[in-house]
Amino acid sequence: MDDTSLVWRKFIFPDQIRIQRCKKMPELGPQILFFSGGTALNKISRALKYYTHNSIHLVTPFDSGGSSARLREEFTMPAVGDLRSRLMALADETVLGQPDVFNLFNYRLDKQGQAAELRNELDSIVAGTHELIQPITEPMRQLIRTQLAIILSKISSRFELRGASIGNLIIAGGYLNNQQQLDPIVFLFSRLVKALGTVQTIADSIYCLAAELENGEIVIGQHNITGKESDPLRSPIKRIFLNESPVSYCPIPCEILPDRKDMIINADIICYPPGSFYSSVLANILPLGVADSILNNPNLKVYLPNLGVDPEQLGMGLLSQVEAIIKAVSNGSTLDAKGILDFLILDEAHYQSETTEELDTIRKLGVGILVAPLVKEASLYYDEEAVCQFLVSLV
Repeated sequence: MDDTSLVWRKFIFPDQIRIQRCKKMPELGPQILFFSGGTALNKISRALKYYTHNSIHLVTPFDSGGSSARLREEFTMPAVGDLRSRLMALADETVLGQPDVFNLFNYRLDKQGQAAELRNELDSIVAGTHELIQPITEPMRQLIRTQLAIILSKISSRFELRGASIGNLIIAGGYLNNQQQLDPIVFLFSRLVKALGTVQTIADSIYCLAAELENGEIVIGQHNITGKESDPLRSPIKRIFLNESPVSYCPIPCEILPDRKDMIINADIICYPPGSFYSSVLANILPLGVADSILNNPNLKVYLPNLGVDPEQLGMGLLSQVEAIIKAVSNGSTLDAKGILDFLILDEAHYQSETTEELDTIRKLGVGILVAPLVKEASLYYDEEAVCQFLVSLV
């Protein structure tokens, strides 16, 4: 696609016509695609469902921390925690939704409970006598009980149930009940909670995330990269890659499915959002086919950076973040952002704190800078309503 075929328009924020149109008919809202994992985008996602029911969230299955790690170790399966978390953020919370299913899927077992007590509680859900399963109507009730029964029949006596997410256990049961395929249970889970958007893993993969640091060290495992469940990295990240083994260096390629390619190519806007920069955002670009799909999408691509401190972004300013995105999609080059990133979105205060030299260098890469009041007053967090209105004003 050459430049002569592009159509430009004046951008207004807030664009009340577009905002009100989306709020009135969210079922006809834009396809805003996020490369995202973790919980950083959940508040924005929860607000976005009132503007569009067509947002697309591609999350990574490579996590190796939290309760997802226990399921991965037990069944050699993809991580499902981020998947469940985002589906819950997009669940219909109106009277048309399924509040009883929502409550069950959000429930976690007692972190201090005894193994026998926790097992008995799960057995009561399977039996249909637990207070959280009783209000759920058929056939949803039976579907949920079936998936949970499967996972309970397969977990070993050493499996740690304390703090376990019921939603994660149900998804894991569905995964084992569908020839170890994630998409069928994700579809079912989405229908059960009436998700107002699409959530998919970028790949149905059991591989691990790994990083090579600037000092030459190799770090394997997402939980060792984020700096949240382990000590922060001592050296900046040079590159990330997928690894076959959770303990030894063994890089391996991975490819996305055709429907994910179509989602990326046909999205109305692509957003690189806040979140763990490498393990949640750029990790989505690792599978083969993602970068080409981004480049084949002629629509806007934007980057909404983190506001707080991200341990993965050790020593990184805005320029190096922008360069890292360009490099990830272009297979190594940082000279031209064309087709990869059109705009950097900054809150007013964040913009004022950046140096003119760094912002000018970003512009020279072909990345425009859009500035707006996007942070809650006296807060270090994004105002989710302002962000949603900004995004739908762009489309």
